[in-house]
Amino acid sequence: MVTQDQALAELLGRIGAGKGAVVLVSETELSRWPESAVRAMKAAGLLTPASPALSVVCPGCEQECSMPVDSRSKGAGVSSFFVVCDKRDDISTVAIPATSLRQWGASLVGLAEMIARLLDLAGAVSVNGQRCDVGILRGRKHSSHVTLIADRTLSLRVGGHVMDLGTVLTIRNGAAKIDRQALERCADKPVAGGGDVEAADQRRKRLAGEVKAEKAKGTKAFLKVVAAREDITTQRLKQILQDAPQPSRKSRLGAARRSS
Repeated sequence: MVTQDQALAELLGRIGAGKGAVVLVSETELSRWPESAVRAMKAAGLLTPASPALSVVCPGCEQECSMPVDSRSKGAGVSSFFVVCDKRDDISTVAIPATSLRQWGASLVGLAEMIARLLDLAGAVSVNGQRCDVGILRGRKHSSHVTLIADRTLSLRVGGHVMDLGTVLTIRNGAAKIDRQALERCADKPVAGGGDVEAADQRRKRLAGEVKAEKAKGTKAFLKVVAAREDITTQRLKQILQDAPQPSRKSRLGAARRSS
């Protein structure tokens, strides 16, 4: 009997091994996983509907050949599916239930977007090959980038710390859960030289982008909304946005020479 944790571990393992490619899971395989786990994965957006399978393992005999699927319209938008056997003389066509062709897809980007939702991180997920920038996580003392990495296995990088995704992502009570406290501890105790801690200028640019996004959505109290999300006052938000780094004296002198 497959458990919830085993089903999640199986799917995460395939996504990691795929290094960013979309992983397809058949309806038949999902039927062998706990219904609560499958329902939670779909509700969280980790599993999304995919195009029907173009080939199946033929159930016509004990050879179990992988065969392409043909279809025939029965009218009113209904089709029948079958495979044509060319391996044996005593088998012509084998009917294939439509349910056995249903597939669900899971991807690195979809997983990153799910993690962003679970952590309530603002902004869009960005992808760079086998790495996804999930967003900025605020701890009690520091903020840090959360990066999802697929390199045979899946890991999260926070504040220079790297941890196996399976140690913090679980399914409990019919829903996907992530250990936010564990990630916040990593953000608050960054590894020296980890390179993930959000610098002051990065924070200013991020908040400016969030303010711009709220304006574009037509949010009236856009400053108040962004400030509340950042857990700071509106006045502090204004100060951060106005606190742009000033050019150094050397840069000013260079600019003056070029203009003269």
